Amino acid sequence: MRARVRRIRQRLAEVYGIPSLPPHCDPIAELVLTVLSQSTNDRNRDVAYLRLRERFEDWRDVRDAPVPLIEEAIRPGGISKVKSARIAQILAALPTDADGAPTLAVLPTMPVSEARDLLTALPGVGRKTAACVLLFSFGMRDVPVDTHVGRVCARLGLLPASGSADAIHDAMLALTPRGAELELHVNLLRHGRRTCHARRPQCSACALARMCPRLGVENAA
Repeated sequence: MRARVRRIRQRLAEVYGIPSLPPHCDPIAELVLTVLSQSTNDRNRDVAYLRLRERFEDWRDVRDAPVPLIEEAIRPGGISKVKSARIAQILAALPTDADGAPTLAVLPTMPVSEARDLLTALPGVGRKTAACVLLFSFGMRDVPVDTHVGRVCARLGLLPASGSADAIHDAMLALTPRGAELELHVNLLRHGRRTCHARRPQCSACALARMCPRLGVENAA
């Protein structure tokens, strides 16, 4: 399995390069972005996020605002009624700093497992969202498994096609080489979006075709 992952990682890097996304150190922003990303594209997510930040001075203002005002700000992101309520619930559940503002500054001081538990205790926050916060905010060792990553890995025989989120994320973390968390996640995501589509994967143009058991050609390579 390690040899297969190494070959897959190398081939993806040849096609998509090695991503460079320095930790941005704003875990609350990552939480909100992940909520906004549900059932929409990146452009609509980003428009909704920018409108939210323009309307409110800081996360405390968002937390204390009436939910309809949050909903109006994020409307371009779609299903704004559900997302605005979820954002308000998350912000209200966060610990606060000395000034009463919501904070997650403690996360990088914690072991990954404890930081993950803190995040998944928040309303509506699961393993994927927690992994996004830990990886993108602080570069901590976790790997988000979204629909694209899960689909590509299942077709490659790296992950089961179904199972609990905890089991799938644990399996993904186990197969990911230490230090390659960001690279492998981003490149698998890119591959799922550009080539390994859910309904009509472009297998004839797939850079991983010769390593894909779905095509039955790996042993012939």
